[in-house]
Amino acid sequence: MHHTEVPHSGMLLILLVVIPAVLLVFYLLGAFRLRQSAQWSPWRIASFTTGIVLIVLSVLPPLANWAHHDLRGHMLQHLFLGMFGPLGLVFGCPGTLILRSVQARTARCFMDFLRLRPIRLLIHPITAALLDIGGMYLLYLTPFFALSMMHPALFTLLHLHFVISGYLFTWSIAGPDPAPHRPGRTVRLTVLFLATAAHAILGKLMYGYGYPHGTSASFFEIQAAAQWMYYGGDLAELLLMTAFFAAWFRHRSRLPGLLADKNAPESVAK
Repeated sequence: MHHTEVPHSGMLLILLVVIPAVLLVFYLLGAFRLRQSAQWSPWRIASFTTGIVLIVLSVLPPLANWAHHDLRGHMLQHLFLGMFGPLGLVFGCPGTLILRSVQARTARCFMDFLRLRPIRLLIHPITAALLDIGGMYLLYLTPFFALSMMHPALFTLLHLHFVISGYLFTWSIAGPDPAPHRPGRTVRLTVLFLATAAHAILGKLMYGYGYPHGTSASFFEIQAAAQWMYYGGDLAELLLMTAFFAAWFRHRSRLPGLLADKNAPESVAK
């Protein structure tokens, strides 16, 4: 099943090529407008652009074609869509850019939306980790992966899930954009450590037991893909952990008086 050609879905190209490209254009327009008053970092522009490029390249040839025929290609695609791409997007601070580009009333409406109970639950680190890491367990340890390779609609939803869940997890742990009612650093760091361990265990299960089953991939190919997941995931999680502690130390240096106040909101990185 794994090596069966999966037709390129027009919806996939719209969702993960056209829409990201449009978002990048709007982001650059807003960022360059703020750059005129030296209020926007070029590193943020580079970060967001890199995230968009990784996502778009993941669903276009030659990587997309390789991913259809080789589990190693699929794993590289997964790393770009679900881990490295979202890292670039989150640290491009698109939420902060929106808040600085719209009127105060619109910005307040945006923040009120994030305060809604269902949204707060969705962006909680535990929920985000379950969607991200838990989704990978469901995909690779059940027949879901082989099924997704035979149905273009499911295939499209799977790739979209990679991006959204990866973004939510990254943002919930260390995103610099404002997030009302964000849990404390101890909770977020604990979730990050547990998610890192769960991701590593999944890679070992795939390597040792030949998951995902139901494909024509050789055991050697599966083991190689599992190694890519294991080490590539470690790198992405190390970058996320580095960003987490960098924000923590930056917060300590800028607002030392708030360290004793457990209810103080986190500052938005400038």
